[in-house]
Amino acid sequence: MKPIDFDTFMNNEDARREAWQRTFSGTAGWVGAKPNEGHFAIARLVDTGKVGHVITQNVDNLHQDAGVPAHQVIELHGNAGYAKCLICGLRHELADLRDSFLEQGTVPACRACGGIVKSATISFGQPMPVEAMRRAEAASCDCDLFIVLGSSLVVYPAASLPMVAKSNGAALAIINREPTEMDGRADVVIHAEIGAVLREIVP
Repeated sequence: MKPIDFDTFMNNEDARREAWQRTFSGTAGWVGAKPNEGHFAIARLVDTGKVGHVITQNVDNLHQDAGVPAHQVIELHGNAGYAKCLICGLRHELADLRDSFLEQGTVPACRACGGIVKSATISFGQPMPVEAMRRAEAASCDCDLFIVLGSSLVVYPAASLPMVAKSNGAALAIINREPTEMDGRADVVIHAEIGAVLREIVP
């Protein structure tokens, strides 16, 4: 399915209608996903106090569903579980928008300012969220161990964070099925499935 980029969404009502149709029809790839053993292992590490923050490029809310407190999850690409006004930033719950869209075809507008409402994910061409990036960079600077789980480390600016941590004295571990360009800079590299590895090392 061809993505709808940010400029098209902003400037074309038909594109906005198509985007909302995808959201409410269940054709989005993250719909119905459940946490796996990797998510639950990360939640256990957070619960012990050994992990301070979980920085994610995923939009599926699975870390929170697995038990990681929302304030400890830094979502660089947003969250598909709710919507936001692109003008005033007001949060809108999808359930509040669904009926009027499905029954009347009404493209959601902000109940406070009338602005364009979009799912709270970051689309192609949309600026990265400033506050989430600030928090991610601060967490990377402050950590003593940065663990990369299941990332090819090719999508920037997120891919720069391991080196931010490394340059500030942290150790770097990479767990990924395939090699990454940063393997040579890491202190530990494991090429395997995340769930299987974390099952062995997280009580």
